[in-house]
Amino acid sequence: MLESRSTPASKPRVRFAPSPTGFLHVGSARTFIFNWLYARHNDGTMILRLDDTDVERNTQASVDSIFEGLKWLNLTWDEEYKQSERIELHRKTAWAIFEKGLAYRDFTPAHTGAAEKSGAHGTWLFNAGARELSPAESDRRAAAGELFALRFRVPREPGNVVRFTDAVYGEQVKEAADIEDFALLRSDGMPTYHLASCADDADLGITHIIRGQDHLTNTFKHVLIFEAAGCRPPQFAHLPLLVAPDGTKLSKRRHGPVVSVTTYRDAGFLPEAFINFLCLLGWSPKNDRENMSLPELTEIFSLEGINRSNAVVNFKEAALAANPSLSSPVPSSTAIPNSPVVIPSEARDPGVPAPEDTFDPKALWLNAEHIRALPVEELSQRLLPIVNAAGFNIATEKMLRITPLIRERIKLLRDVLTAADFFFVSQLPPYDPAELIPQKGDAAMALRVLARARDVLANVEFEHDPLDQALRTAAQELGVKAGQMFQPIRVAVCGRKNAPPLFETLEVLGKETVLARIGRAAAMM
Repeated sequence: MLESRSTPASKPRVRFAPSPTGFLHVGSARTFIFNWLYARHNDGTMILRLDDTDVERNTQASVDSIFEGLKWLNLTWDEEYKQSERIELHRKTAWAIFEKGLAYRDFTPAHTGAAEKSGAHGTWLFNAGARELSPAESDRRAAAGELFALRFRVPREPGNVVRFTDAVYGEQVKEAADIEDFALLRSDGMPTYHLASCADDADLGITHIIRGQDHLTNTFKHVLIFEAAGCRPPQFAHLPLLVAPDGTKLSKRRHGPVVSVTTYRDAGFLPEAFINFLCLLGWSPKNDRENMSLPELTEIFSLEGINRSNAVVNFKEAALAANPSLSSPVPSSTAIPNSPVVIPSEARDPGVPAPEDTFDPKALWLNAEHIRALPVEELSQRLLPIVNAAGFNIATEKMLRITPLIRERIKLLRDVLTAADFFFVSQLPPYDPAELIPQKGDAAMALRVLARARDVLANVEFEHDPLDQALRTAAQELGVKAGQMFQPIRVAVCGRKNAPPLFETLEVLGKETVLARIGRAAAMM
């Protein structure tokens, strides 16, 4: 007989129990995060339990994806279990319930056909012949080797109800007679999800079960199992579903990689920003704040802040379908494409959306906010592996100088490959020479500016103030405005008008590169 370790006064013990049948879903990640926050806020215990008893559907790739996604989130757990290693406990629990007379052997094949539908709405509830079989006959047939499933004997007396109070959805009540005699053990002796989950929850002393709203209807069966096993049911808290913009439930099969955690990682989201975003899907603090750090989330998280309404993830399905870089989730710890080719945002095919056009705008906004909040040294450390993986051998010191110039210009970490591409390449890709012509100027003005800039920059110290002073003086000498002086230089060294501050950019690029690019630009005029 199981006895729950939990008592009303004990610290909370919560669990995340994914089934390894696919990549880590964003909804599963949110469930993990909410459990983690509740445990940490209340000085409790966070448990990871793989519900891996579905041997036909479980794959090692799925297990790897789950751990890979959780590792990226960087939220640790205190205890870890595999359900497949606890099957004897599950069977012991089932037979203990049987010995109480609360379960019975069902020797009939899987129920089929209208004749076996016994519910008020034509649903199958139980097989009367099996349920009424005498203990002696049941034992005789089992001893003779007949296969059977072990089913829970749901009370069918009038007025018998199953009830529990959900921390989110309130009082839940269901007539026991409307619940089918669900299986505890299959005919091959393997435990069902309902039995295994409850047996493990009781044995591990789980005090709070925080999971998706799609499990709400299962909870009536779980309450029956807990009570039959002699255990006090945990506190249940069911989370609102995550839905697509059209209101349909987020589906791995239908919506593909946009519901995979690794897609967000590979696109360049910060894990702390992604956590922040998922927390706002179905939960809100009392002060309606949005941009929050992990310590802040941990401090203010409570079950009372969870909403009942489903939460919409506002991704763009059309953009997802058109973007080849997000065509499938990649369960790999090195999922950054290893290619030195960089396409500036201005040069992208207008018919192919940028990756960031796929994601929820709030997710992108939060990610940009978290990027700007990072110290330059830390952001540089996160950007450098992306740059190196793209084929650019950039020194740590140089990346540290580039980072403050682009920090305000990127929403995703991978944006470094387009926002700072001209720092990485030895030679700029082709660009339109017309971009060199300053506003209210002409090609002749651009050529004069470039020629003068090359002469001046060849003899100036490459630091901000000397560069600033020398180029402004040159503009006055040429009789042009400062902006007309700066634009041709900016395009010459960056390959485009939209670029970081000019003097800091010149500093980082260095005299040799700057002079070579200005010379090339002048030759294009």
